[in-house]
Amino acid sequence: MNDPFSGFKAIQKEAWSLFTPMEVFTTPSAAKLVNFAGVAAGQRLLDVGCGTGVVAITAARRGAKVRGLDLSPVLIERAREHAQLVNLDVDFRDGDAENLPYGDGEFDVVLSQFGHMFAPRPDVAIAEMLRVLKPGGTIAFSTWPPHLYVGRMFALVARHVPPPEGVASPVLWGDPKIITDRLAGKVKALSFEMDMMTPSALSPQHFRRTMESTIGPLIRLVVQYKDEPDKLRSYRAEFDALISEYFDRSNNVMRQQFLMTKARKV
Repeated sequence: MNDPFSGFKAIQKEAWSLFTPMEVFTTPSAAKLVNFAGVAAGQRLLDVGCGTGVVAITAARRGAKVRGLDLSPVLIERAREHAQLVNLDVDFRDGDAENLPYGDGEFDVVLSQFGHMFAPRPDVAIAEMLRVLKPGGTIAFSTWPPHLYVGRMFALVARHVPPPEGVASPVLWGDPKIITDRLAGKVKALSFEMDMMTPSALSPQHFRRTMESTIGPLIRLVVQYKDEPDKLRSYRAEFDALISEYFDRSNNVMRQQFLMTKARKV
């Protein structure tokens, strides 16, 4: 089947390959998602958009039988290294959240930490995640609310690098009303919980530099403006101002709130 977004996904695959340093920040929130989902030993679990495997490995340490999938082969390689370090048997493979290479009802739990939200078609991604989940199984994911720091950062990026036509904004997955609509009739016992990630930073500019070297869309934005210094300067001033709103100067951390969603498949 021809994928109309194959070009977009190829760019994403390349852009997100430098994400690895951010795992120091996403590791604590991975444990929060695993706890929130109530992961238990013996469960068959899939981590969608698994990145460097922080959620998958946290779940595997609890005795779950885990598989992880991500678009980036570079991040999958890192995930395999993490699993080998603790001698955990986790099946990591590169693949597409919109076309999961697993059977119907294969998993007891399907999780995603800031991963599935980047699939261009939310309806396709959620249909696939629910397809591989058994009836009564748990789906849970962490996303970024549109009105808070990360959501506003992605909106800023989209103003400078508009996404291709038909690609949904990833931050819509951070709006409980939209999540409720997207899952309507497919799940029961839907619940939400807010939590906080606190990456360390010496200044807003220091944090921006970290983001520009690890976050796919920001990497692309800087490349786009490499020969337009005025536009680059203007975007950076805007971004620094946004970061400053969430930078806790007294503690050298960013305050990044995220939303966790949990439900059971009907």
